[in-house]
Amino acid sequence: MATQEPSPPSSMESNKPGFPKKILGNKLEDKHLCNCCHNILRRPFQAQCGHRFCSYCFNRTVSNGPQKCNACIKEDIFEEPTSVLKQGCAFPDNAVRREVESLSAVCINEDCTWTGTIKEYELNHEGKCEFMIIPCPSCKERIRFNEQERHNERECPERTLNCKYCKEPFHFKNIKAHDEICPKYPMICEGCAKKKIPREKYVDHIKLCSKFRTPCRFHVVGCDMSVEKEKIHDHERAYAYEHLNLLLHYIMGMKVSMEGLQPQGLEIAGHKLLELQQSLRELEARVSQLSTTSSGPPVQGAAASSSSSTGPPGPTASTPLPPPPTLPPTLTVSTSFTPLPSSVGAALELQLHSEKTKVAELGRRCTELEVKAGTFENVVCVLNREVERFATTMEASNRQHKLDQDKIEALSNKVRQLERTVGLKDLTVVEMEGRLREMSATTFDGVFIWRISDFAKKRQDAIAGRAPAMFSPAFYTSKYGYKMCLRIYLNGDGTGRGSHLSLFFVVMRGLSDALLKWPFNQKVTLMLLDQSNREHIIDAFRPDVTSSSFQRPVSEMNIASGCPLFCPLSKLDGKNSYIRDDTIFIKAIVDLTGL
Repeated sequence: MATQEPSPPSSMESNKPGFPKKILGNKLEDKHLCNCCHNILRRPFQAQCGHRFCSYCFNRTVSNGPQKCNACIKEDIFEEPTSVLKQGCAFPDNAVRREVESLSAVCINEDCTWTGTIKEYELNHEGKCEFMIIPCPSCKERIRFNEQERHNERECPERTLNCKYCKEPFHFKNIKAHDEICPKYPMICEGCAKKKIPREKYVDHIKLCSKFRTPCRFHVVGCDMSVEKEKIHDHERAYAYEHLNLLLHYIMGMKVSMEGLQPQGLEIAGHKLLELQQSLRELEARVSQLSTTSSGPPVQGAAASSSSSTGPPGPTASTPLPPPPTLPPTLTVSTSFTPLPSSVGAALELQLHSEKTKVAELGRRCTELEVKAGTFENVVCVLNREVERFATTMEASNRQHKLDQDKIEALSNKVRQLERTVGLKDLTVVEMEGRLREMSATTFDGVFIWRISDFAKKRQDAIAGRAPAMFSPAFYTSKYGYKMCLRIYLNGDGTGRGSHLSLFFVVMRGLSDALLKWPFNQKVTLMLLDQSNREHIIDAFRPDVTSSSFQRPVSEMNIASGCPLFCPLSKLDGKNSYIRDDTIFIKAIVDLTGL
C-alpha cells in the first residue's frame, strides 16, 4: 500500500496570498487565479457568486465586514445578496485545490533548477530555496539564502567580532578604532625592538627599558637631544658645558622676565628701605639726645638762669622786681626749660611717625611685589609643566606616527609584492591561454589547416621586415607521433624574396621522439586553399633522409625545409579567390603510410 504524501496545512492555517505566476511551468489558465491578489490560488475558497479566492485573501477581505465582490462588479453581474462576500458564505473548493496543487512548477529564484508540482513546491521548497534572496537582518543588504552564513561571518559590515587580543566584542566597522584603544594590542618598543608588548604594559616597559630613547633632563632649557636611558649619564658628562650654558641663558631670561613683570625693581625698593631705616635710626638718636638734655641736673639749670639774668642793665633795670616764689629749685628750673623740649619732641614725633608710615608703605609694597613674584614663578612652573607634558605628548605622537609610517611602508611593500605576484600570475595566465589556443588548434591525424587572418597587415609587416616569418601551431601524426609545424614567409624567402610566398615544413622536438622511427621519411603535401574550391595551389615533397632537417631534433625544432617558390605573389594581388575577408588558409597533409 503506497504511503500517502503529507498534505499542506489546512485552509484555515494558510496565512499567505496566492503563489506567484512565475512558478507555473506550463500555460496559465484564468480559472487558477485568485480574483483578489490575481496570483495562483492557494487553498481556494469559492464564494456564493462562483468566484474563487485564496483563503488568506478572502479572510482579509471580509475581516472588516461584508464586502461587494469586485469580480462581479467588473463582469457586470453583481447581484445581491449572492455577490456580497461575508463570513460563512464561502466554502473550500477542494477540487480546484487538487487541480492547482498537481500543476507543474519551477523555482522563481535565479540559478535554481528545482522542478516539481505546486504541492511539492509549497511543502518542500517554498521559503527554503538556497537561491532565495533575503535581506540581512543587520545591514539590510539583499543576499542569497545559502550565502547568509558566509555573509554574517565575513562580509556583513555590521557583524560583531571578538578581538583576538582582549577578547572583547566590537563591530567590524569599528575595528580600527578598537585597535587604537585595545589594552592588549601588541606594540613594538622603539628602543630594544621587543615585539608583542601589550599596550597596557607599554608604559611600564618604557620606564625600565635601557634602550628606549628619552629626552635629556635639560630639554626644558633647550637641549633637544634624545638619548638611550643607559647612556644618559655619559651624555650629561659629555655635554656638561653646553648644559650649563643653556641653563645660564635660561636663568638670565627668567631674571629679565621677572624684572619686566615688577613695576619697580626689588633692588631699588631694597635700597630705599635701607635709606629709610637709616633715617629712622638718626631721628631716634636725636630724640634720645633731646630727652637727655631736657632732664639734666638743676644746678646747671640755675647757673644758666643766673647767668642769663645778670646782663647789662636795660631801661627797666631800676624797676623793682617782685619777690621770687617760694618753690623748690627743681620745679623752678624745670618750668623754665619745659616749653622748648616739648615743642621739639612733638615735631620730631610727627616726623618719626611720617617716616614710619613711609617705611610701612614701602614694606607693604615690597610684600605685594614678593607675592606677585611668587605668583609669576608658580605660573612659570605650571607653564613649564605644560610644556613638558606637551613635549611628551608630541614625542608620543611622533613615535606613533613613525610606527604608522612603518606600517604603511610594510603594507606598501606587501602591495608591491602582491603586484609582482599578480604580474607573474598574469604572465602565467597569458602563457596558459596561448597553450590552450595551441592545444585547441592541434590535430593528431597528420592533417592541419592553418587560418591566417589580417593578411594585408601581416604582409606589410613582412615587407617592412618587422615580422618576415610566421610559425603555425604544432600538429601531430598521432597522439604519440611526430610533432610538426609550418613556417611561412608572406614576402618570400631566399630565391623567392619579394616575388613569391614561401612555405616550409618544420620537424619539432616532441615528448615521444624516443619511440619514433628516424629520420622522418613521410611524404608532405602543402596547399594554399582556393576558398571557391576550384584551383588549389599544391606542392608536395618527400624528405631527404640525409638532411639534418629530418633527423631527430636535438633543439626545439629543426631547420625548416620546403618550397621557397610556393606561390607567386602576383596571384594574390588584385581580386582572387585565395583571400577572402583578409584571410587565407594553408593546409598540410602528412602521409601516414608505414606509421
